Amino acid sequence: MPAARELLLDAAFVALAARPWSGVRMVDVAAAAGVSRQTLYNEFGGKDGLGRALVRREADAFLAGVERTLADAAARGVGDPGDHCAAVALWTLRTARTNPLVRAVLTGCRSERLPATAPAAVPAQRARPETPVLRGAPTPTAMADRIRDRVVGAIAPTTAPEGTRRACAAAVRLTLSYVLAPGDSDEAVAVDVARLVRALLADG
Repeated sequence: MPAARELLLDAAFVALAARPWSGVRMVDVAAAAGVSRQTLYNEFGGKDGLGRALVRREADAFLAGVERTLADAAARGVGDPGDHCAAVALWTLRTARTNPLVRAVLTGCRSERLPATAPAAVPAQRARPETPVLRGAPTPTAMADRIRDRVVGAIAPTTAPEGTRRACAAAVRLTLSYVLAPGDSDEAVAVDVARLVRALLADG
């Protein structure tokens, strides 16, 4: 059986799909997870903490999906850097379209329906010692760097040439621009991403 923390995050995710974050009630999340409201507060410290933890979980799950995508490409014998970047582009575009939390983390564009992605500042004298310490989600720049590093690691597991890092970074940035302003087809974007990487590597 999943731990109370995961049950609560699952319940919060379901609740967020049905209503804006401002309309999500802690008592309802606790009831849906089958735990007490006190357990919820013990885990997250409050609604803001729950929201940040939910965003963080979705960001981590997205990055795990990037790793799976690259592993699947390697298992299929894909060796071309452009094809690796294209596969990650497809995963990114499709996930961002269906998961607004991931889209918010990747772009920094958060609607009022969603919880905040960064922790609010709390004066030290007002912070309670028993309040859980919860990190905010990575910034869009940090997410782009983490995607790039995972792609580079799949292409060149030892030491990657600087040109490879630059090409992968450009591919990630191009992909994220299409998260903000979608193209006609994800597949067409992936083709463009692969072409960009090959062109940059050819120019060396």
